[in-house]
Amino acid sequence: VIGQPAKSKRPKEPGENKIKLVNKKLKPKTPKMKERESADSSLKSQSILTQVMDKGRFQKLAATLSLSAGQSIELRCKGSNVTWNYPSYLDTFKDSRLSIKQLDKYSQLILSNSTAADTGEYSCWLQLCNGNKCRKDETKTGSTYIFFTDKEELFVPTPSYFEIVYLNPDKPAVIPCRVTTPSAKVTLHREFPAEEIETDGTDIIYDVKKGFVYQHPTSDHKGIVYCKAESQGAPQISIKYHLLYVEVPKGPPSTTIAASSNRAEVSDSVHVICTVLGEPDVDVNFRWQYPGQESERPVIIQNFWRLIDRGTGHTTRISKSVLLVEDFEARDAGNYICIAQNLQGETTVATKVELN
Repeated sequence: VIGQPAKSKRPKEPGENKIKLVNKKLKPKTPKMKERESADSSLKSQSILTQVMDKGRFQKLAATLSLSAGQSIELRCKGSNVTWNYPSYLDTFKDSRLSIKQLDKYSQLILSNSTAADTGEYSCWLQLCNGNKCRKDETKTGSTYIFFTDKEELFVPTPSYFEIVYLNPDKPAVIPCRVTTPSAKVTLHREFPAEEIETDGTDIIYDVKKGFVYQHPTSDHKGIVYCKAESQGAPQISIKYHLLYVEVPKGPPSTTIAASSNRAEVSDSVHVICTVLGEPDVDVNFRWQYPGQESERPVIIQNFWRLIDRGTGHTTRISKSVLLVEDFEARDAGNYICIAQNLQGETTVATKVELN
């Protein structure tokens, strides 16, 4: 009953209508959160994000929005300390088409001359800060997935022509062939033997915002695949995806350390190698402690990694950190300690190099 008069008398009582809504929210706030937490959170997540339309109108955003590539869009998020999330490549290439400004009462995101590659999720949230520590205010967020449709580019373009997807037995794997047109018919195909892969909606599903999802990857799924999309015209083919099966135990890095020699002469070059075997898609960070560190002895440290095929359809990532001491001196003798860290924890290993 309240909703209709508010619409019909919109020019007359916008302030009054707002006050009514605020009062309604304040009184039953606690029970609403308990009884309908999921529904309320989705409503709240839309409440601070709006799209600026022509003639100064504002529109609350649904979960998805379709625009034609080439259009510009302006989004606003209410609040004085707003953080945005958007397709990461816009950051990677420092795209000048994207502009974000924080004003007194809202933050403004403008994307001009949009392209198919801009398709993706655009979200914002308020930051609650205490001193220099900030956290996300979960009750004040907004999110929408925008399709920038382009008949020439049914698939969201990627910087490469070939991507590796890791199949891990304990988590879903995503083949990210996303489309710019939500109504496009998308199918998944194996390159060899050439065949369409059935999407049964249980083990393999298609999510228009993600791509094809293997819910329970196995080694039978490995190989090279691609996607095909059709929408009112000739079908288009995606890039190719190389599916690699991975089976490495979860946990802190499995780390070893070795020196080129554990005894060195003055003026020798000595290098110490720290090696980690782990999952292909898990990054490893290295830190070193060495005898000449306090006296700021110059050393050269190089980090690198590569994938190795274990020959059984399993792939492992070998990560290395090499510490090089040139012109070995007495102060360089002692313990060389490597600390390797991943998301599961850290492992410390050490070796000793003595002066002859």
